[in-house]
Amino acid sequence: MSSKSKVNQIIEGNCVEVMKDFESDFIDLTVTSPPYDDLRNYKGFVFPFQQIAQELCRITKPGGVVVWIVNDATIQGSETGTSFTQALYFKEIGFNLHDTMIFRKRNPIPQIYRKRYNNEFEFMFVFSKGVVKTHNPIMVDCVHAGLELNGTTYKNFSKNIQTREKLAKPVKDKKIKGNIWEYVVGKKQEDQEAKGHPAPFPCELARDHINSWTNKGDIVFDPMCGSGTTCRVAAESNRKYIGIDISHEYVEIAKKRIKNNEMQLRMILEEEKAAYKKNRLKKTRVKSKA
Repeated sequence: MSSKSKVNQIIEGNCVEVMKDFESDFIDLTVTSPPYDDLRNYKGFVFPFQQIAQELCRITKPGGVVVWIVNDATIQGSETGTSFTQALYFKEIGFNLHDTMIFRKRNPIPQIYRKRYNNEFEFMFVFSKGVVKTHNPIMVDCVHAGLELNGTTYKNFSKNIQTREKLAKPVKDKKIKGNIWEYVVGKKQEDQEAKGHPAPFPCELARDHINSWTNKGDIVFDPMCGSGTTCRVAAESNRKYIGIDISHEYVEIAKKRIKNNEMQLRMILEEEKAAYKKNRLKKTRVKSKA
């Protein structure tokens, strides 16, 4: 089975074994969230991290990106630090640690007080195979857009002393979004589809990464796709997708989500076509009366 035959498919199987059949330098972007420390025994299956990382390095295109969304368990009063161990291993096998981003949850699950603050975030490690090929930055409004400021300055990105000499006159309308991304978890309708999975991330999170690191027609991959969020969003964003999961239950959820979403998109497209034809017909009648 060739790599191309796996495109736009959700595959049930061991992701390491399936990836071994992929060609090298094949995937543009991977967005995935592996089982955390206390979930390493995943529905009875193990999580061979190092083998997964090595295959991801092999199959990622030069300039391609892997977004690894992960957190640490707290065991016997100490966070495990597994997230950092994994990040360093990705660097060891040849990836660049392009960015360490934060996924902040606006509605985190309250935790039993253990002399620590409530956990509100997960790491989003962005690894690149060499220099990043595609970056379509998300832009946000500047707070003081258009304002003439006398004392506020742009940061000087020189390699030496930060002199901060360049005045902001005027402040720009837009700036590149920061690397802490906030999302409501599990509340939106598109996220409710994934109820059968214990820990899905928001569609909007996948959407922002897919739009940032790929262009239309690129291949987006999730080797532990669970309920299929990455693949669902890739399909609606005119990207190709490949998803793998070892759980038959989750594979069926992912396939159903993608199929339902495709049907909804087709219905929207048909409605837009009908509205367009109706408007053209109305304009033609107005012209004929004139």
